[in-house]
Amino acid sequence: MSDAPWWKSSKLHPAVPELAEDLRKGKIGRRDFLRTATLLGVSATTAYALAGKVTGASVVRRAVAQETPKTGGNLRVSMFVKPLDDPARSEWGETGNQARQMLEPMAQVGTDGITRPYLLESWEPSEDLKTWKLNLRRGIKWSNGDDFVADDIVANFRRWLDPATGSSNLSRFSALTETVTGKDSEGNDVERQVGSEGAVEKVDDHTVRLHLNKAELAIPEGMGDYPALIVHRRFDDEGGELSKNPVGTGPFELGEFAVGDRVVFRRRPVDHWTGPVYLDQITYIDGPANDPSGEIAAFASGQIDMNYRTSVEQIPAMERIPGIVVHSTTTAQCGVARMKVTEAPFDNKTLRQAMQAAIDHERLLEVAYQNRGVAGEDHHVSPAHPAYAPLPKLKQDYELARKLLADAGYPDGIELEFVCVNAPQWEPSTCQAIVEMLKPAGINVNLRVAPGEIYWPDWDKWPFSFTSWTHRPLGTQVLNLGYRTGAVWNETSYSNPEFDRLLDQANATVDVDERRRIMEQLERIMQDDAIVIQPFWRSEHATSTDKVKGFAVQPALEHHLNRVWLDT
Repeated sequence: MSDAPWWKSSKLHPAVPELAEDLRKGKIGRRDFLRTATLLGVSATTAYALAGKVTGASVVRRAVAQETPKTGGNLRVSMFVKPLDDPARSEWGETGNQARQMLEPMAQVGTDGITRPYLLESWEPSEDLKTWKLNLRRGIKWSNGDDFVADDIVANFRRWLDPATGSSNLSRFSALTETVTGKDSEGNDVERQVGSEGAVEKVDDHTVRLHLNKAELAIPEGMGDYPALIVHRRFDDEGGELSKNPVGTGPFELGEFAVGDRVVFRRRPVDHWTGPVYLDQITYIDGPANDPSGEIAAFASGQIDMNYRTSVEQIPAMERIPGIVVHSTTTAQCGVARMKVTEAPFDNKTLRQAMQAAIDHERLLEVAYQNRGVAGEDHHVSPAHPAYAPLPKLKQDYELARKLLADAGYPDGIELEFVCVNAPQWEPSTCQAIVEMLKPAGINVNLRVAPGEIYWPDWDKWPFSFTSWTHRPLGTQVLNLGYRTGAVWNETSYSNPEFDRLLDQANATVDVDERRRIMEQLERIMQDDAIVIQPFWRSEHATSTDKVKGFAVQPALEHHLNRVWLDT
């Protein structure tokens, strides 16, 4: 009999035994092991057990009195109610939560940050991470009675990878695309990303194979993001608008719906594939979400049971209400004061560096977010990300800022406009604090605080503005979405071939230490190119009454409500 540890002889991806050895030797932490092993196809249950075997530390579970879930009730949730059109084009977490009650993803990121198969039973990456076998769960039914089959997955990938769809998934799954040259309306040559021929293969009714043109570890993470919720294979044939064709595999079906007012979801009359669903109804109510003080009053008067997000300004008042629970979690959510580097004067790197030098990140966290988070470093990789590499802390330096401003060609100062949305309050508060910090350096900024209906249609077009970004489990994900050349959500218009090359390398690297070394280079490039002022990373909060059971806040504030129940 071999003396090798059992994990070395198991039928696992070849990189898993190496990860286990790194964990045993203390080269990587348990969190890094769990996240990477599950991406490589190890089930979460097995990954947790393996981590315990390797380290000799078992998971201690406290004995908790189990309550028997009750069936019935209407969960009333305060949240903006937005249009329900094409989930693939969604840019809002709130829209994702609405759609998520009817539609489901191939993978789901849990409250522990671990990605698990969902509509998929499992995935199997090849050793070189260029081929991914997706194994679908069997027996799942669409609400119109159709079977959920491989044709549904293939149809979704094809529409995501069609630039005409306008989906951020084109960047999310860039390893399935290729660059082609065509003509614009004026006859000029233009390059665009399109799905590669043969990238998505139907093997049989319950198996799909992805053929990537470059190695990619984060494929399952992309499958869990809200624009990747799976629609029916005939979605486009039925008009391509979810509110008018609400066919889904999820536990609820659409009832009432009015943008800016409310949306009602009712439990499907058939058993859901995940097991018992307890709530009769979920009602998202827009009104309280538009008024922080009104939302507090709605909790106090019993008009709502839960909210989507609790702002830091609301927390003290919420905690004083009897029967209220404020849930918190560490996240990679943040905002960035970003500059469009292709437009004057922000095409001047030295000017951008002068602006960065005037910022006190610790002070921003204190005045705008009550120290409920971590100071930023002017790049977009969070301490919550497994491959984050800590860099030397940034220090406010007005002497350097004024010198850089003069070197940039503005010895007598400069006037700029800065645009931000008016809510939630932490965003204009952060922006105002940035404005005040820039003044002593000779950078005078007019802050334009715009309502959402003005700001969001042009969120990626303002020359200098502030954008809130949601949590994503891996740093490479957000870099692929927001900073890769030509990415759909690249609001800075940043393009750096060396950055793209290193990002490709990070995407393909399983070894956590090696990936962290690459990420450090990416972080330093972003700092040096000075394309964003990234003030801080935010802890997130949501509030519920103590009658809401089975709820835990997820880092991206996703609502997984099929197991939630009301103790009424």
